[in-house]
Amino acid sequence: MNHTADQHEPTHHVAAPDRLVSLDIVRGVAVLGILLLNIVNFAMPEAAYVNPRAYGGWHGADLVAYLINFVLFDGKMRGLFSFLFGASMLLVIDRAHAAGRPAARVHFARMAWLLLFGLAHLWLVWRGDILVHYALIGMIAFTLRGMRVERLLALGITLVLANTLLFATMPLMVWQLSHPAADAAEAARNADALQSLVSALGVPPPAEIARELALYRSDYATILADRFRNDLATPLGALLFGGPETLAYMLFGMAGLRSGMLRGAWAPARYRRWLLVCWGIALPGYVALAAYLVASGFGLFAVALAVLTLAAPLRPLMITGWACLILLLARRGGPLAARLAATGRMAFTNYLATSLICTTLFYGYGLGWFGSLSRWQLYPVVALVWAAMLLWSQPWLARFRFGPFEWLWRSLARASLQPMRIAPPQ
Repeated sequence: MNHTADQHEPTHHVAAPDRLVSLDIVRGVAVLGILLLNIVNFAMPEAAYVNPRAYGGWHGADLVAYLINFVLFDGKMRGLFSFLFGASMLLVIDRAHAAGRPAARVHFARMAWLLLFGLAHLWLVWRGDILVHYALIGMIAFTLRGMRVERLLALGITLVLANTLLFATMPLMVWQLSHPAADAAEAARNADALQSLVSALGVPPPAEIARELALYRSDYATILADRFRNDLATPLGALLFGGPETLAYMLFGMAGLRSGMLRGAWAPARYRRWLLVCWGIALPGYVALAAYLVASGFGLFAVALAVLTLAAPLRPLMITGWACLILLLARRGGPLAARLAATGRMAFTNYLATSLICTTLFYGYGLGWFGSLSRWQLYPVVALVWAAMLLWSQPWLARFRFGPFEWLWRSLARASLQPMRIAPPQ
């Protein structure tokens, strides 16, 4: 397509001239959508995220909340954010080349500081950080920046399939460990290994749940000590188990930028066609997996098979469909699109602010709500945080060039304080 993004973006006036508003709007939706899933990790024992039987309720409105998230949002918002990360990374690299600056130095300075931000976030604020993972994968993705669109897509698909095979080891392990052992020693080893899987994907023992409730209802020093004891190596596990998938999503985002898709440059009919094809395949698949989970009573094997393995190849289709839908709706412009664009421009600040708000609400050194709300009751909290992000981002950017953490990241990566305030009109 030879159209420019400006010809298709009625909300272009809400951002600085060097920004793609299409990316900002999609990123705004993604940073809002991520909270739909992260709220469970903020508010409940860790196992509740994957298996509703573990905590928070799995009947009635609680079951509906879980299933809606599973079908429409779980993994899709994180994936959408990963698409955008890859696209934005490539945009920064391209602009560095155009300005005659060393692209490698620009990129790796950004990733190094993002890594430090992420480690501080992980160890000092919240166990669910994603920034460290993005910084590490972003360093790898840099080496693939010169690929053509077709090769980016082919490599991304290969990585998704490889990660699906890796995920498939989990239900296979459950199946194997559930079979009778040859002797008592093997039975004991199998029981220990199976219990580890139960803690991650099933219904942990009451004592384990009680320990987690007591921990996150306690003071900051106790939570911090536990985090340094148990979460120091968390990024390495995420890199090994989910790294190929995240890299694939970044490559898809790079392809989306190169092809014009994420620039908003496709014709509306093309977005509609991709939306119908992607969701026409993935949505029925997800609904079938959801029905299987309910029918199985969220058994350990079913969760490992459906949530981890069979959902993996469907996720990129759902994410692509979401991107097409958002970009189609964004073409209409309006106040909501402008606020979403502002929220997306400040995604780094809003992501970190969400962690600070939610840990204050749920942890013992704040209001201490951890484990006190059922699953569906978490979503009024989400709505209030969403409202805060949508309300504050646009007025802030009317006065300042960047969000607070975006400004700090940019200043550190460039080793000089960047201009912050927008000069008032003369």
